[in-house]
Amino acid sequence: MALATPLLEDAILAAFEESSKITVDTDSSSDNSTKSKKARKDTAKALAKAIEEFVKSGTVTTIVTTTGSASAQTGTGTGNIS
Repeated sequence: MALATPLLEDAILAAFEESSKITVDTDSSSDNSTKSKKARKDTAKALAKAIEEFVKSGTVTTIVTTTGSASAQTGTGTGNIS
């Protein structure tokens, strides 16, 4: 399966939209620092989750070749990224 790029784009957009909803009182340096930090942390967490899901949406195809005995086999395999 191909990587789910549209889903990643949607998740990134959602993370940015969610962080932009946090209201920061720019007249209060402590509120500004605290809420700005929370917005960045929440965005980073959402992006990390989206990227992990994006990577796991792909499929890895492998080719296996062995040498040696008559029972040696050649084959292929497909699996999910975990």
